[in-house]
Amino acid sequence: MKTVNVHDAKTHFSKLLEQVAGGDTVVIAKAGTPVARLSPLDAPTAPSRTGFLVGRIVVPDDFNRMGDDEIASSFE
Repeated sequence: MKTVNVHDAKTHFSKLLEQVAGGDTVVIAKAGTPVARLSPLDAPTAPSRTGFLVGRIVVPDDFNRMGDDEIASSFE
């Protein structure tokens, strides 16, 4: 793991990105103290949440018609 200071990171950002794209990890330090890590993206950071409530809730068959009477009466 390579460590670079902020000034060098700004100056050589494109080169650092090439290294990271190749699989390396770069630590960026400010005054010698590590503050950030530049690492390659292997996969999306957040898992897909599609379908996370399957089997836990039930949507009624008349869901799209719920409240029709109340709504219609508001316009009479």
